[in-house]
Amino acid sequence: MIKFGTDGWRAILDDGFTAENVERVTLAIGKYVYETFGYQKEILVGYDPRNKADEFALMCAELLYQKGFSVKLSEKVVPTPILAFNAKHLNACAIMFTASHNPPEYLGMKFIPDYAGPATSEITDKIVANLDCEYPFGKEGKYEKINFMPAYYEHLKTLVDFDKIKGLKSNIIFDGLYSASIGYFDRILDDNEIKYNSIHMEHDTNFGGGMPDPKPKYLKELIEKVKAEPNSIGLANDGDADRFGIINENGEYVSPNEIIAILLKYLKEKGFEGSVVKTVGSSLLIDNVAKKLGVNVIETAVGFKHVGEAMRLNQVIVGGEESGGLSILGHIPEKDGLIANLLVLEAMANSNKKLSELQDEIYEIAGCKFYTDRIDIKKSESDEIRETLNLFKNLKNIGDFSITDMDTKDGVKLMLGENTKILVRPSGTEPLLRIYFEAESIEKLEILKKDIDKIVI
Repeated sequence: MIKFGTDGWRAILDDGFTAENVERVTLAIGKYVYETFGYQKEILVGYDPRNKADEFALMCAELLYQKGFSVKLSEKVVPTPILAFNAKHLNACAIMFTASHNPPEYLGMKFIPDYAGPATSEITDKIVANLDCEYPFGKEGKYEKINFMPAYYEHLKTLVDFDKIKGLKSNIIFDGLYSASIGYFDRILDDNEIKYNSIHMEHDTNFGGGMPDPKPKYLKELIEKVKAEPNSIGLANDGDADRFGIINENGEYVSPNEIIAILLKYLKEKGFEGSVVKTVGSSLLIDNVAKKLGVNVIETAVGFKHVGEAMRLNQVIVGGEESGGLSILGHIPEKDGLIANLLVLEAMANSNKKLSELQDEIYEIAGCKFYTDRIDIKKSESDEIRETLNLFKNLKNIGDFSITDMDTKDGVKLMLGENTKILVRPSGTEPLLRIYFEAESIEKLEILKKDIDKIVI
């Protein structure tokens, strides 16, 4: 079954992700674009370094061209945020072949409307409804290959102070992680004469035997290299470069929540005005920092399509999610790991501080540190999941903790005072409930986990 999740349709290559299904999805997208805009709307097609991504992208582009559309196909591997920017720049729609940070055996298709952010559920529902439908297409359209980098790079110059980054006193170490950022992020640094060292700078469909996911588990070599070279910062992106992973000078992974808070403070000081957008799963750290800075907080359901929609409807300084995606005011309503990396370098250079010092500043503003954990509870039936969620909706307290507020926009979020929360929400991919904990001390976190065990059992 073809289903569009929070960020497109994904399946195992040569299993669910087959030429037949790609043709079905391509024509369904074509029908949506045709009925919404007509043939005057161009369609851009891009792909990441995954196995057969280039072949399917070519097939998709040729199919749409044959059906009457004007199509621009990337001449090489391209990051999702660069393709998305060009959708807005060229007033076009786009199709990206990527499975983001998923294992190497996966491939996927992501539809990007002309507003340059993730397609909303309303749009993807129409695309799914179009599968296997009959519809008229005209004569052959236009078809060309294009380099999508130049327009994005010119735009980037309006958002990033490269001269400031050139003065950074920390050593920059970039882990290409075999991803789509290779040939782009390093090129940007080279063009601006910014010195750096790098590792894993070749495209590999097997991603070096690991995962294209910039988390500590897959950044071990980068972490060791940062530790071995004093006063360094490590940077990486996921498979299609829309997410980021950052290592401070101590070889410690800096969470996306911390990065969002750091950049919120920096951009606010830089003169940016507006709100901050975060998901219900993001840290209370962002709320606390925003409150101290006098910035309004907009909270959405989990998934960047919700963050992106909020960014399109409001003036937003920074919008981000806990899984490693963010964007900023004046940019696109789509995750961009490239600009995230660059802005962290700029924030460090501007303050003349190490990244760990910027982290300490953020926690001082927030008033405390935050500790998180998660447990997963298997539920074989959707009725069991619904019953458990209803159980949490009706709670008045958890152990000795009184529930001070509740939110149900995505699962059930329970506030247990100002700096403590529990979020219970169904997994989007597996038959289980995820329970997220956050508190200002490890001791409180452990007590909450024991109290939840009693309730769930």
